[in-house]
Amino acid sequence: MKRTLLLGKDSQEVELLHQDGVTSLVWEGQSHPIDILEMEPGCYSILMEGRSVEVRLDQAKSPDPEAHAYRAMLYDGAYEFALVDPRRALLAGVGGAGAGGGIMASPMPGKIVKLLVKVGDQVQEGQTLLVMEAMKMQNELKTNTTGTVATVHVQEGATVETGTSLITVMATEA
Repeated sequence: MKRTLLLGKDSQEVELLHQDGVTSLVWEGQSHPIDILEMEPGCYSILMEGRSVEVRLDQAKSPDPEAHAYRAMLYDGAYEFALVDPRRALLAGVGGAGAGGGIMASPMPGKIVKLLVKVGDQVQEGQTLLVMEAMKMQNELKTNTTGTVATVHVQEGATVETGTSLITVMATEA
């Protein structure tokens, strides 16, 4: 599965693939055969492109509780990085359109598994409005608006494409 590697302010899509007994690291669109051997808990020997390096990985603290943060210690120093599921970034942006309310749109193709609200319901920022199955995973879609559900554009069981309108929330006036 692809992950987003966060190293300082830089980010890069990376993926470890296991096919026919061969492990490959996909980095910057290029596939590199790689051998990884855990020598002891948290200590790995990595062989890639004829070079060998020993890496010690320790968990690191991250301000994002859903990021998997690590400190890698190599021969030339220590590096902190985090790995994030790229679908999280898509799901983070699916709430209503700001303070004026708005339409929650589908972040990816999928199937509506469960509607948790109906027209007229009062909702709070961060509240789950529906559950959508995409890529064999169930995802809770939350609003970023406090207000009233004005329209439910889909039904349970519906298959939707990226960008399909799901629910419209009218913001509560302050």
